[in-house]
Amino acid sequence: MVDRTASPGPTRTQARIAHRLCLASAAVPHIVIPMPPLILASASEARRAMLHAAGIAVTVDPARIDEAAIRAALAAEGAGPRDIADALAEAKARKRSGRYPGQLVLGADQVLEHRGDILSKAEDVQALTTQLRRLRGETHQLLSAAVLYLDGQPIWRHVGVARLAMRRLSDDAIATYVARNWENVHGCVGGYRIEAEGIRLFERIDGDYHAILGLPLVQLLNHFANRGELDP
Repeated sequence: MVDRTASPGPTRTQARIAHRLCLASAAVPHIVIPMPPLILASASEARRAMLHAAGIAVTVDPARIDEAAIRAALAAEGAGPRDIADALAEAKARKRSGRYPGQLVLGADQVLEHRGDILSKAEDVQALTTQLRRLRGETHQLLSAAVLYLDGQPIWRHVGVARLAMRRLSDDAIATYVARNWENVHGCVGGYRIEAEGIRLFERIDGDYHAILGLPLVQLLNHFANRGELDP
């Protein structure tokens, strides 16, 4: 018996139209939004990828600065993690701005704060293991600063903040994670990539998602839009 209450399936014509629409959608190229060239004074592939995905044309020219010396000097003066992240980002933008007259230069840096201490990137497997044991079962902050320079002067800055609560991981779980992921995370503050297996380390995340990746992207794009350089 035919169920006359069931919804009829698509006709052949409807199916052909849907197929064409699907093909057209798949064929849409990545669009780069026209705006003045942006110089990224950072070697971070994650930052470059975020900007590219947002349609921003980027030239990467990393600025080498003595981050450890800057952090130590600021910490000795009583500066907090937000000010330190901002100062590191500005140092990168300022160093590269002189090379590019009339162009926007973006400096960015990220700081991890836990119980008032700023934790550096782990230099080896043992250091990362020790760091994750410290962070497990507790909440830490990631502060991602971005500073724009134009012709040697800062014109915009922002610090994005995220709070991450790590699960109470066993020593064995941490050892297994580090052994499996060290090659992919050794250059990351905190020793994890939230867009990859690192997400499994956490029970709660609050705040700016893009700040976890290393750049307050939404606020940066809003700045470009407010300057009339970026359309939806």
